[in-house]
Amino acid sequence: MANPISATIDFERNGLQHGFLQIPHSRNDSAWGSIMLPLSYARNGDGPGAILTGANHGDEYEGPIALQHLANTIDVDRIRGHVFIIPMMNYPAFLAATRVSPIDQLNMNRIFPGSESGSITLLIADYFTRELLPRCEYVLDIHSGGKTLEFLPFAAYHELEDKNQQAACEAATRDFAAPYFLSLLEIDAGGMYDTQAEAMGKVFVSTELGGGGSSTAHTAEIARRGVHNFLVHAGILDADRIEPAEASIKLDMQQANAYVFSEHNGLLEPCVNLGDAVQSGDLLARIYSSERTGTAPVEYRAASDGIIMGRHYPSLVKIGDFMNVIASIVQE
Repeated sequence: MANPISATIDFERNGLQHGFLQIPHSRNDSAWGSIMLPLSYARNGDGPGAILTGANHGDEYEGPIALQHLANTIDVDRIRGHVFIIPMMNYPAFLAATRVSPIDQLNMNRIFPGSESGSITLLIADYFTRELLPRCEYVLDIHSGGKTLEFLPFAAYHELEDKNQQAACEAATRDFAAPYFLSLLEIDAGGMYDTQAEAMGKVFVSTELGGGGSSTAHTAEIARRGVHNFLVHAGILDADRIEPAEASIKLDMQQANAYVFSEHNGLLEPCVNLGDAVQSGDLLARIYSSERTGTAPVEYRAASDGIIMGRHYPSLVKIGDFMNVIASIVQE
């Protein structure tokens, strides 16, 4: 069975095209309807290819902002090769402002390689795996913390068995020029877009550029600059690299106990801020009972030295929720 998604643009044609990935979706309000996932495609002859995506999770906005800007400003005469610009990868989730799709409740970043006969999210993942990734050498997937997390703005690559591929990913991550960069230790890499692209030999860069379910002028500018620099690095865009005001700082989070998880339900009082330096034993947070007064809070302390790279965003926390991640500074 073939994937039913079709593109309304021609991937072999030179120039700039704006169109859709058309995904058949029969539903109560449209029996023969489709989901129209917006994309732009720029091509200028032979050369390297790149896929640029935002809103892999629908409540993360720096990627959509930067890629909508690019779709409106890219000069085809200054590129060599081709670029897929997909600001809202999980389009149903983006429209609903949710992390996962409201249609099938699937997390786009946990179901790769997808399925040609599955639900909407699985179909999109399968189309990327079969149709888009094989056409490109470079992949940039722009994330932020969404509604439940907040991060120091960083770009990331992963530890890979192929050290030449890993070095290429690290070089592209450095050139993105976020305030911080690192080799990211994932909690669970199974089914991730990252893992699929890397398994296919691509130069893959991911980011976390903020959080809280919104964006700022600062984080939007980091994303916009990073997209430009990524295309320059790939040899696709004929332009100078945009240098940040301050050099990127390399972090490391490979140490044990980098992640701190809650073992209680309740009201979270953060005792450290993003970017704060901590030592093992320092107080990170208190969790108060949300059911009664007069109950002493539970204290959480750092198990390693470093800086606070990420934090839980809402003030109510549940058992199993991520609360903090600690990274060490490798290079300033």
